[in-house]
Amino acid sequence: MLTWIIVILLILWLLGYFGPNLYSGIPRTGNVLHILLVIVVILIILRVLGIG
Repeated sequence: MLTWIIVILLILWLLGYFGPNLYSGIPRTGNVLHILLVIVVILIILRVLGIG
């Protein structure tokens, strides 16, 4: 379950980061991208430590 959350957040981050450059219909989201990336990193650390 935690793996799927990590994958989904990572895909959303990549879409938000590269999306506006590839397709102008995707809005620029600013700091939300960095928050998603921090959440993904925290979840990966929890996964590696075996907590999640």
